[in-house]
Amino acid sequence: MVEWCLPHDINLDGVEFKSMASGSHRITVTLCAYFRKGCYFGLACFANMPVESELERGARMKSVGILSPSYTLLYRYMHFLENQVRHQLQCPGRPSAYRKWPGHCLSNLESGCMSQFIQFFGEQIMVLWKFALLRKRLLIFSPPPVGVVCYRVYCCCCLANVSLPGIGVSVPELRPFFYINIADITALETEMSYVACTTEKIFEEKKELSHLQPLLRVNAADKEKYRKLTEQRQMLLYSQEVDGDCTSNEEDLFILFFMELNNRIFQTLSEVAGSTDPTLTTEHVRAMGLDPQGDRSFLVDLLEVYGIDVTLVIDNLCCP
Repeated sequence: MVEWCLPHDINLDGVEFKSMASGSHRITVTLCAYFRKGCYFGLACFANMPVESELERGARMKSVGILSPSYTLLYRYMHFLENQVRHQLQCPGRPSAYRKWPGHCLSNLESGCMSQFIQFFGEQIMVLWKFALLRKRLLIFSPPPVGVVCYRVYCCCCLANVSLPGIGVSVPELRPFFYINIADITALETEMSYVACTTEKIFEEKKELSHLQPLLRVNAADKEKYRKLTEQRQMLLYSQEVDGDCTSNEEDLFILFFMELNNRIFQTLSEVAGSTDPTLTTEHVRAMGLDPQGDRSFLVDLLEVYGIDVTLVIDNLCCP
């Protein structure tokens, strides 16, 4: 149940399920999770403690959270929320303490998560990159805690960043849902694209919620892109260790790598679509860093998703 909120007239239907991830009651440490509620993004910190109370059935569990129009600044309140939920466990029924908002920030949502994300998935990161660019439905399942998995949702969105204004191709922002549960099933059925995570095993049975085809094989071009990414990371680490160069970090490197990759693809597609001969050849595909054969289906889907009017011609095989 929702014990307290401000403002009092905000719609919080179902927020208790988002702020208390399924399975969290088994965890003894404080858990933090990002989620989405309508047009708002939320961050909630959950904790529980044993109590000698039959009414509370031996355990007191609470979660304290905040909603914001943007998820990029929620991290500023994490330390505050962690302290508040512990305070509420010790002194339940004193919501007035919520008014003491923090005046400083700790670690950024981006800090370190992209590096761990790349290392966790390895070469398969290239498969996730394609699905993110195709605006597919991406759902990551994990048992609690879900904090690290929420960061992976954020990182999936970073794979699809594009910074080419005025190229004639509309590239909508890939917005994350973060943590979801069974209360979100109906809403997700109407979403054509999302990136989310869950602890609910029931989603494994909801195949209609996913548009993902069997995972694409990592082809030669993917392996080469991953090799370049790894090489750039090693060079960065070397310069930091030997030269003491701290002007850039791994997070910036990874995000910039995929942004430049996406920019090159959309720049090429835009130029071909605007030419007198809108034909995408094998040379164009290789120039984009893609495999003419292994990435053929990816390119066909990409042209359809973004409404790019070019003809794909590879090895004398044509398809619009």
